[in-house]
Amino acid sequence: MYVEILLELLRAIGRFFINPVFYIAIIFAIFLGYRRVKRERKSFNIRILSGWLELKNSLLAGLIVSLILSFVMIAVGLTMTPEFLLVLMAITVLGLVLFTFHLLSPVVLFAVSAAVLVLLDAVGQEFTIFGVEISGVMWHDAILTPICIMAGLLLIVEGIQIRKYGTYLASPILEKTKRGLKAVSYLSKQIWILPIFTLIPGDVIPSYVPYWPQFTIGEQAFSLVLFPFVIGFQQITRKTLPVYFYPKLAKSVTWLGVVVVLGGIAAYFMAEIAFIVLVAGACIRLCIVLQYKLRDRDAYAVAPSSKGATIAAVLPNSPAEKMGLLAGEIIKKVNGREVQTERELYEALQVNAAHCKLEVLGHNEELRLTQHVVHSDDHHRIGLLLAR
Repeated sequence: MYVEILLELLRAIGRFFINPVFYIAIIFAIFLGYRRVKRERKSFNIRILSGWLELKNSLLAGLIVSLILSFVMIAVGLTMTPEFLLVLMAITVLGLVLFTFHLLSPVVLFAVSAAVLVLLDAVGQEFTIFGVEISGVMWHDAILTPICIMAGLLLIVEGIQIRKYGTYLASPILEKTKRGLKAVSYLSKQIWILPIFTLIPGDVIPSYVPYWPQFTIGEQAFSLVLFPFVIGFQQITRKTLPVYFYPKLAKSVTWLGVVVVLGGIAAYFMAEIAFIVLVAGACIRLCIVLQYKLRDRDAYAVAPSSKGATIAAVLPNSPAEKMGLLAGEIIKKVNGREVQTERELYEALQVNAAHCKLEVLGHNEELRLTQHVVHSDDHHRIGLLLAR
């Protein structure tokens, strides 16, 4: 028994490494890092974070949650059909190629994939992917119930990831305002690859575990596949600082995920609502994108100010970061000198090359004093990038 289950797990892992979605997502994660670094060098003549950070984040940031979801999938018995997973692969690759990561929200990917299967059933057509014949399903079919629940769970994961990494990976972009002045917006664009053990119709495990799965398709048996679910995210902010914007957005996405999960659970008792919940969830997720975009388009939180030098970004592991300086704060004085430009900042720092004392106007409009030792190998502007 245990040997066969172990062999099935090894086969599932093997199937993961022959899945083209995994490698295509890696390529686009690398490309994301390249594009970000190129943009930062153009705007500020320096990269803020390593160009490999997007790749590292895409592979490692979701490992723990992948283990949790794998446990949920196996313990509860949520099943995915091979047909759905193959359509999901195709839609995911299309979303990556279009480079529009709004479409890579899990509820959008799942809803579009389900809609493709429903449409195939409506027109009575079939097609083949990798030798597997893809036929349609009726919109009220019970197999959409676990798909709806999984979409909600992954949407909750998206919200969690946005909260954890949205602000950290938000990259500043210099833009021209309608008045021709320069200001700063922030773009967070990321991919997360979640390797999750997924149940599909097979013939190994159910003979040993009679209750498996709770969501069944007739009397079929089930086997495991380690499938690379891809979550994509992008959102730009101008009017609201990243430290406030992305946690608020994450909360909206997380609560939507909870609603979709509850809708999926309700569909276990009334299968007809699963497809409706999926489509509604996808529409609401896209509306969230549009709502935050429209709300944030006509003003800038970070722009040059007559009050002092406005911080656009802070380099990691720099004196500025150690002093707790944040994007959007305004430096009024450095070593007793008023500053507004990068040149004035640099000249003020030279007053005392070994130590700097700053007067900073915080987000709460309160003035505070901060200071730090400056070493010879520190960035010449102590790690500060200014709106200019």
